[in-house]
Order: sequence, then C-alpha cells, then structure tokens
Amino acid sequence: MNLGRIPAKISAVNPSRTAIVDVSNDRRVSFEELNQRIYRLANSLTINLGLKRGERVAVLSKNSIEYFEIYFACALCGLIVQPLNWRLSGEELAAILNDGDPSVMITAVEFREECKAVQAYVDINTYFEMGQGSDGSYENLVTSSLANEPVGFDDVGGDDHFLILYTGGTTGISKGALHSHKSFFMGMLNQTVAERIVPSDVYMLTGQMFHIPIGLAMNYMAHGCPIVLINFEAKLALEVIQRERVSAFLGITTMLNWMMAVENFESYDLSSLRNIQYGGGPMPEAIVKLALKKFPCTLIQGYGQTEGMTMTFLSQEDHQLAVEGIHSERLASCGREGFVTQVRLLNAEGELVPRDNITPGEIVVRSEANMIGYWRNDELTAKTICNGWMKTGDIATWDKEGYIFIVDRAKDMIISGGENIYSIQVESAIAQHEAVLEVAVIGVPDDEWGESVKAIVVMKPGYTATEQEIIDTARQHLASYQKPRSVDFVTSLPKAPTGKILKRDLREPYWIKKGKQV
Repeated sequence: MNLGRIPAKISAVNPSRTAIVDVSNDRRVSFEELNQRIYRLANSLTINLGLKRGERVAVLSKNSIEYFEIYFACALCGLIVQPLNWRLSGEELAAILNDGDPSVMITAVEFREECKAVQAYVDINTYFEMGQGSDGSYENLVTSSLANEPVGFDDVGGDDHFLILYTGGTTGISKGALHSHKSFFMGMLNQTVAERIVPSDVYMLTGQMFHIPIGLAMNYMAHGCPIVLINFEAKLALEVIQRERVSAFLGITTMLNWMMAVENFESYDLSSLRNIQYGGGPMPEAIVKLALKKFPCTLIQGYGQTEGMTMTFLSQEDHQLAVEGIHSERLASCGREGFVTQVRLLNAEGELVPRDNITPGEIVVRSEANMIGYWRNDELTAKTICNGWMKTGDIATWDKEGYIFIVDRAKDMIISGGENIYSIQVESAIAQHEAVLEVAVIGVPDDEWGESVKAIVVMKPGYTATEQEIIDTARQHLASYQKPRSVDFVTSLPKAPTGKILKRDLREPYWIKKGKQV
C-alpha cells in the first residue's frame, strides 16, 4: 500500500466529507480539497524541483493542514519525510538535518529565525515557508502544478522508505528510525484492532506530527474519519470535543488530570466520546477510576517506541474489569502484545524468562511494524535488531497470561548498596499520594551507597505535601531500601514528544558534578 493514496481513496467515495479541522487557524478542508493539493504538491516536488525517489524533505512546523499535505504528497511519489522537533535547539536541529541530508526544507513562518540559524550549518539548497504571513513560497510551490494524479509512481509503496522519525532522546542523542510504507501501515493496523476504529469516528490529534501520533491520525483518516488539530490546553480540548463531536483522542495521564480539573467540567457535552487512549506509562488506579467515572467512554493504554510504534495494549475490558476489582493489578501493566506483534522477555544470556511476574527481562519485539533500521547507522541497527527481534531497552516482568509489567529502562535502573531498584516501582508507590500529579524517580550520586533514590514531584493544583509525607507514602508500599532519600518539588517535568519523561535531563546536573556520564 502507498500511504499517500489514503486521501484519494476517501475522496473517491465521499469527496465533501471533512478531512481536517485546524482549530488554531480556523480552517477546515474536505477530502477532495486535500487530495487536489496533495496531487499539486507531489507534481511540483517531482516535476518542478526534480526530486527523485528516496530524497528527503525536512519539515519544521507545528501541526497544520499543510503538514498533512507534505506527508501524503511525499509518500505518493516515493520521497522520504524528515519531520523535525520544533522544541529542539538550533544545534540539535542542525545535527538532525546533517544526519538526514534533505534536499528540501519546508518551514512554518513562526520558525523563520530558527530556519535561518541552521542554514549556516547545513547544506540544503531549497527552502520554502508556509503559513499565514509567510513569504508565500510554499503556496506558490503547491499551486504551480496541476491537480492531476502524479504519473510514474504506481510501484511506490510496500518496502519503499516513507519517513525518518527521530527518537525522543530519553537516553541521549536522537537517532533516526526509518520506516517504510509497510512498517507504518502495519503499525496502523495494530491501532485499528486495539482502538476498534469505525468510519463514524472523529479523531482529535493532541500530539505532534513530528512523532508517532502522525501514524494514529493517518490511520483514522484511512477509515474516512475527520482529524481535529489542536494545541493542547485542557479547557480548549473540552470545548473542541463538544463542538466537533470528537469520539477519540490520545493523551497522557497529566492531560486527563488537567481536563478533569477544569471548572464546571460536568457542563461540557462529552457524549460523543467513544474511547481515550493514553500512553507514557501506566495510569494510577485512582485516576483510572475517576476517568472512567467522569468521561463517558472506554480507556485503552498503549506502550510503544519510535522504532516499533505501539507494541502492546491494555484493553478496554482490562480497565473496566480492574475497577470492578478483577485483576486490578493489571492497571500497572502495559497489557499484552498487539495484533501484528510478538513480544518476548529475555535475560542477559538471551534466554526466555519465566512468566512468574517476578523475573525481569528485556522486552524484545518481532513485528512487521518495526522500523527498517536506524538511518545510516548499520552498526546500531545490527545491535538493536537481531534475527528479526528488536531490543527495546525496557526491563519488565510478565505473568502467565502474557501481561507485561515494565519495571524500568535499562539505563534508569538504580543500583544502591548493591541492590537493584526499579524506578517505576518507586514512582507507582509515590503516585498513590492524593496530591501527586506526576513523579519521576532517578538515582543520584551517593558516597556511601553509590547511588541514592531521589523523587522529583509535580503537585496537583491546589494540593501540597511535604518531603516526609512523600517518603512515608513510598515506605508504605516498598521495602525500606527502595524508598526515596530525598524529594524535590517542581512545576513540570521535561518530556519527549511521546510524553515520556526525560530522566536523562533530570539526572544530568547531579552526575556532571561527579564527572560522569548520565
């Protein structure tokens, strides 16, 4: 399948159906309008600019209708999209651009200065600017060609390269995960089965299109569903769900907490909601119960990575049964392997660990949704994908029915006095304090024990707690050596685009003082 043909397929049967609603820019387009502009852009890129199959097109922008045009047009004619994280520094952007080596860069007008800054460090000859108030170069590029279906690309799809998604950098320098049309489509298929998508859905995209959420949005579009774009703000999200009759969206626990804390939450008509997917880690049982009570829909959790999209799911039924007291412990898991995915847990010797929910092992995944490999990094690819199985770097246990309980990332495990301490277990204990909105646990240098446990906590609005209260809460649920020795209170935690907390950033100030890498 060529992913670029998705809008054309829907346009052929329902041309006037709304394809995208851009809330920030008060715009909406139909599938027919979108597809015509995709055809125009694809023709301009290949005929006017002369780009050849496999060349890269870099994009620096927040979510927009134009962003979708670029994704689909590039896919249609065999070009590779290189989306850029607009939150990165100029130095980081330049490094990624030099790695991807794009022929063209398309930038939203709001990032004009960032684009100028990187031009001194990268060798790109062709730039276009888009958005209201831009120089009009992108719009001229689109309108300079006819809206005829591009010719000569009937064989594009399948194993052809589609996009390079750069990792969130939770463990260091970002790496380019290369996906094909097929691998991305298989990831979409995993989502279709897990989310139980129907053509009547309306999907609200809260994540950024430079990362995995683009796959979720494209998947809903493949079913003929409108996509609603917002820059997340809790009150706005509720207003948009009510106005656009949104039925599904992806969030993280923090987003749902903020939405439920909006004044007069009960006054919003959320009856259109069918399902909410969340990621970034398990949701505390108390929050699950509250969310299922306040939102008129089901919940599903997804665990994934840039390299493999969403790999396991905790189903809608798992959540409902858990709040009824049936296997409530599974709320601490990330569920079971997805429809097109095989998951195994292996020890350091590469042996399968028992399903006793005690013995830890690294999660490895075999799936057609896995990336092809890391862009221009064969050595790292060979270390990551062995005999078709992709190493995730996540450490977990699993039970006899295949539910997977992540205990840590390999690099996040804390070793204190010779004891292995899994930060996720400590975080789960601390999260049971009613005042805690978010928590991250890290290891910091300790002259006596090597490392000691530190908790970094974000409080819910209007709540307070002391360091000792947080430590006491942890002590109630953990062995004494696992409890934090210190607690810092902050207003927010650094996060990757996926919603995962960047523990490397939290550790760095402590370990740099010791002259050690984090």
